[in-house]
Amino acid sequence: MKPTGKTRSRRVGCAALLAVMLVGATGCGGPDAFRISEACGTKVDPDLIGALLPRGEELKTKDTFSEPKQPRCEFEVDGKEQVGLRGDVVEPFVKPLEVSASGMLRLGNPAPADIGDGATIADHGGMAVQACTYKGEKMQYVLAMDGVEDPEDTAERRRLLEKFLRSQLPVAMEAEGCRP
Repeated sequence: MKPTGKTRSRRVGCAALLAVMLVGATGCGGPDAFRISEACGTKVDPDLIGALLPRGEELKTKDTFSEPKQPRCEFEVDGKEQVGLRGDVVEPFVKPLEVSASGMLRLGNPAPADIGDGATIADHGGMAVQACTYKGEKMQYVLAMDGVEDPEDTAERRRLLEKFLRSQLPVAMEAEGCRP
Protein backbone atom coordinates (compact mmCIF):
# COMPACT_ATOMS: atom_id res chain seq x y z
CA MET A 1 0.00 0.00 0.00
CA LYS A 2 1.30 3.39 -0.98
CA PRO A 3 1.58 5.97 1.86
CA THR A 4 -0.87 8.83 1.62
CA GLY A 5 0.17 12.46 2.06
CA LYS A 6 -1.12 12.40 5.63
CA THR A 7 0.90 9.26 6.53
CA ARG A 8 4.01 10.59 4.80
CA SER A 9 3.89 13.92 6.68
CA ARG A 10 3.37 12.03 9.97
CA ARG A 11 6.50 9.92 9.25
CA VAL A 12 8.53 13.01 8.36
CA GLY A 13 7.23 14.76 11.49
CA CYS A 14 8.18 11.77 13.70
CA ALA A 15 11.64 11.59 12.13
CA ALA A 16 12.17 15.33 12.65
CA LEU A 17 11.01 15.08 16.30
CA LEU A 18 13.35 12.13 16.91
CA ALA A 19 16.26 14.07 15.36
CA VAL A 20 15.55 17.11 17.56
CA MET A 21 15.35 14.88 20.65
CA LEU A 22 18.68 13.22 19.80
CA VAL A 23 20.42 16.54 19.11
CA GLY A 24 18.98 17.95 22.32
CA ALA A 25 20.12 14.94 24.33
CA THR A 26 23.65 15.02 22.98
CA GLY A 27 23.86 18.83 22.92
CA CYS A 28 22.92 19.20 26.60
CA GLY A 29 25.54 16.84 27.90
CA GLY A 30 29.11 17.87 28.39
CA PRO A 31 32.14 15.94 29.38
CA ASP A 32 31.65 13.54 32.27
CA ALA A 33 33.20 14.25 35.65
CA PHE A 34 36.84 13.21 35.87
CA ARG A 35 37.45 10.04 37.86
CA ILE A 36 40.80 9.93 39.57
CA SER A 37 41.73 7.75 42.49
CA GLU A 38 44.97 9.41 43.63
CA ALA A 39 46.07 12.99 44.26
CA CYS A 40 49.18 14.31 46.03
CA GLY A 41 50.32 10.71 46.42
CA THR A 42 47.19 9.81 48.41
CA LYS A 43 44.09 7.83 47.55
CA VAL A 44 40.98 9.98 47.02
CA ASP A 45 37.32 9.17 46.54
CA PRO A 46 36.92 9.47 42.73
CA ASP A 47 33.28 10.55 42.97
CA LEU A 48 33.93 13.32 45.50
CA ILE A 49 37.05 14.76 43.89
CA GLY A 50 35.47 14.48 40.45
CA ALA A 51 32.42 16.46 41.55
CA LEU A 52 34.67 19.32 42.71
CA LEU A 53 36.68 19.56 39.49
CA PRO A 54 35.50 21.43 36.41
CA ARG A 55 34.47 19.41 33.39
CA GLY A 56 36.81 19.35 30.46
CA GLU A 57 38.62 17.21 27.98
CA GLU A 58 42.00 16.77 29.69
CA LEU A 59 42.97 16.61 33.38
CA LYS A 60 46.53 16.81 34.62
CA THR A 61 47.44 16.40 38.26
CA LYS A 62 50.81 17.80 39.13
CA ASP A 63 52.67 17.63 42.38
CA THR A 64 53.88 21.12 43.16
CA PHE A 65 56.53 21.90 45.72
CA SER A 66 55.80 18.65 47.57
CA GLU A 67 58.21 17.56 50.24
CA PRO A 68 57.93 15.45 53.38
CA LYS A 69 55.20 16.77 55.66
CA GLN A 70 53.88 19.00 52.86
CA PRO A 71 52.15 17.19 49.98
CA ARG A 72 50.80 19.60 47.37
CA CYS A 73 49.16 19.17 44.03
CA GLU A 74 47.29 21.20 41.46
CA PHE A 75 44.56 20.02 39.14
CA GLU A 76 44.85 21.44 35.66
CA VAL A 77 41.86 21.13 33.34
CA ASP A 78 42.33 21.81 29.65
CA GLY A 79 45.62 23.61 30.33
CA LYS A 80 44.33 25.88 33.11
CA GLU A 81 45.19 25.46 36.79
CA GLN A 82 41.94 25.07 38.66
CA VAL A 83 41.99 23.44 42.08
CA GLY A 84 44.78 23.16 44.65
CA LEU A 85 45.04 20.50 47.36
CA ARG A 86 47.56 20.79 50.20
CA GLY A 87 48.49 18.94 53.33
CA ASP A 88 50.78 20.12 56.11
CA VAL A 89 52.14 18.65 59.32
CA VAL A 90 52.52 21.64 61.67
CA GLU A 91 53.57 22.28 65.26
CA PRO A 92 50.82 22.03 67.90
CA PHE A 93 51.08 25.72 68.86
CA VAL A 94 50.24 26.86 65.31
CA LYS A 95 46.59 27.88 64.87
CA PRO A 96 46.02 27.11 61.16
CA LEU A 97 42.40 28.23 61.10
CA GLU A 98 43.33 31.59 62.63
CA VAL A 99 46.43 32.03 60.46
CA SER A 100 44.47 31.42 57.28
CA ALA A 101 41.34 33.37 58.27
CA SER A 102 42.04 36.12 55.72
CA GLY A 103 42.66 33.52 53.00
CA MET A 104 39.35 31.88 53.82
CA LEU A 105 37.64 35.28 53.58
CA ARG A 106 38.98 35.58 50.02
CA LEU A 107 37.42 32.18 49.26
CA GLY A 108 34.01 33.57 50.24
CA ASN A 109 31.76 33.37 53.29
CA PRO A 110 33.85 31.11 55.57
CA ALA A 111 31.95 29.19 58.22
CA PRO A 112 33.05 26.64 60.81
CA ALA A 113 32.44 22.96 60.15
CA ASP A 114 32.52 19.93 62.43
CA ILE A 115 35.49 18.05 60.98
CA GLY A 116 38.49 16.83 62.98
CA ASP A 117 39.59 19.35 65.59
CA GLY A 118 38.20 22.21 63.54
CA ALA A 119 37.44 23.20 60.00
CA THR A 120 36.33 26.09 57.86
CA ILE A 121 34.30 25.73 54.68
CA ALA A 122 34.08 28.66 52.27
CA ASP A 123 32.39 29.13 48.91
CA HIS A 124 35.52 28.14 46.96
CA GLY A 125 37.60 26.06 49.34
CA GLY A 126 38.03 24.70 52.82
CA MET A 127 40.45 23.63 55.52
CA ALA A 128 40.37 20.95 58.22
CA VAL A 129 42.75 20.38 61.14
CA GLN A 130 43.39 17.28 63.28
CA ALA A 131 45.88 16.69 66.12
CA CYS A 132 48.20 13.77 65.48
CA THR A 133 51.50 12.17 66.40
CA TYR A 134 54.20 12.46 63.76
CA LYS A 135 57.46 10.57 64.34
CA GLY A 136 56.71 10.40 68.06
CA GLU A 137 55.95 14.12 68.43
CA LYS A 138 52.60 15.83 68.98
CA MET A 139 51.72 17.73 65.81
CA GLN A 140 48.69 18.73 63.73
CA TYR A 141 47.69 17.81 60.21
CA VAL A 142 46.11 20.50 58.04
CA LEU A 143 44.27 19.62 54.82
CA ALA A 144 43.25 22.50 52.55
CA MET A 145 41.61 22.80 49.16
CA ASP A 146 41.07 26.00 47.17
CA GLY A 147 40.10 27.26 43.73
CA VAL A 148 36.94 25.16 43.69
CA GLU A 149 34.33 26.52 41.27
CA ASP A 150 32.26 23.38 40.65
CA PRO A 151 29.49 22.56 41.01
CA GLU A 152 27.92 25.91 40.10
CA ASP A 153 25.41 25.77 42.96
CA THR A 154 27.30 27.26 45.94
CA ALA A 155 25.36 25.32 48.60
CA GLU A 156 26.07 22.04 46.82
CA ARG A 157 29.73 22.98 46.33
CA ARG A 158 30.10 23.74 50.05
CA ARG A 159 28.37 20.47 50.95
CA LEU A 160 30.74 18.50 48.70
CA LEU A 161 33.80 20.36 50.02
CA GLU A 162 32.81 19.45 53.58
CA LYS A 163 32.18 15.84 52.62
CA PHE A 164 35.52 15.64 50.78
CA LEU A 165 37.53 17.14 53.67
CA ARG A 166 35.75 14.88 56.19
CA SER A 167 36.57 11.72 54.21
CA GLN A 168 40.04 12.78 53.01
CA LEU A 169 41.50 14.09 56.30
CA PRO A 170 42.14 10.67 57.91
CA VAL A 171 43.39 9.20 54.63
CA ALA A 172 45.84 12.05 54.02
CA MET A 173 47.02 11.97 57.64
CA GLU A 174 47.74 8.25 57.47
CA ALA A 175 49.55 8.58 54.14
CA GLU A 176 51.81 11.20 55.70
CA GLY A 177 52.46 9.11 58.82
CA CYS A 178 50.53 11.40 61.14
CA ARG A 179 48.59 9.16 63.55
CA PRO A 180 45.54 10.41 65.50
